[in-house]
Amino acid sequence: MKRLLTLALATFMCIGASAQVGSLRNMWSAGGSAGIGTSSVSFIPTIKQQLSLGPTAGIAVRHTSEKYFFLICATQLELNYARRGWTELIEDGTGNEYTRVADYIEIPFFAHLGFGREIRGFQGYLNAGPQISFLTSEREIYGGQQPWNISNRPNNVTEQYGKSIENKLDYGIAAGLGVEMRTELGAFGIEGRYYFGLGNIYGITKSDYFARCANSTISLRATYMITF
Repeated sequence: MKRLLTLALATFMCIGASAQVGSLRNMWSAGGSAGIGTSSVSFIPTIKQQLSLGPTAGIAVRHTSEKYFFLICATQLELNYARRGWTELIEDGTGNEYTRVADYIEIPFFAHLGFGREIRGFQGYLNAGPQISFLTSEREIYGGQQPWNISNRPNNVTEQYGKSIENKLDYGIAAGLGVEMRTELGAFGIEGRYYFGLGNIYGITKSDYFARCANSTISLRATYMITF
């Protein structure tokens, strides 16, 4: 947890870059991304899961403020759509299947640290910072053998069935590594990103059933940015 919170501090490393000793920049970039992600929810008591696939896409604005030694310092704000949720791994012999689909609008705010070519060629980068998300819709998918039988679930955890997500606002820490190929037509790239939820989708007070129920996602996305 301490390591993840430290990543949040990196978001503000470049905001005051003009006060540092380095080569100043004032470049704006805009573009978008699209890809696929795997999601799960960390439950206590534990619910066995397999990774649940879903699309992700969005737009981004980046401001580059300084090159400090070999680091190209920028901040990046995004507005994304992402499908999250979880798919349970039910191994009790019933043949039942269960998936919760949750659609979110995400707003990450990153420190963007690049290294490599600024104009033409390859540039690697690190994105790290906080992210807030808003639940827009959800649904349950019951499948497999009928009728449904929940009498023998692992750890006897059945509280989640039919229970809507209570906390529509989600927040956490996101970090990604990527590479861009910079050309005259723009920057074409690919990025892998991890999101660790600090909030919980249900209440976690002493009177609630779950002690933890936080989102976690890993995504791979193709990106395109134009610099002005």
